[in-house]
Amino acid sequence: QVRPVESGGGLVQPGGSLRLSCDASGITFTVHGMGWYRQVPGNERELVANTTLHGSIYYSDSVKGRFTIFRSNAENTAYLQMNSVKPDDGAVYSCALQLVPFAPLIWGKGTLVTVSA
Repeated sequence: QVRPVESGGGLVQPGGSLRLSCDASGITFTVHGMGWYRQVPGNERELVANTTLHGSIYYSDSVKGRFTIFRSNAENTAYLQMNSVKPDDGAVYSCALQLVPFAPLIWGKGTLVTVSA
């Protein structure tokens, strides 16, 4: 089973920007849904943003206006542009794919974002 591969995590200062990438180019058809989740140890995993092939986009209230999700359908790649980063944004960010509507999610291993001055 092809899993997405995340990249772009790292250290960012409060107020800074970071762009995460989710590569699912190994899948030979256009993926229906691509989303970003995040988790801090001891907390539940949180849906940050997702987008579907048909153009619907969701953002959690905690990132609305600061983060942008966008995708390249031709490359089955999704991005999460993180602006005005806050300390609470520090977490492991994981990409999740939904190959077709209502299918189970396929998870990547995640990429760590650390927010610190």
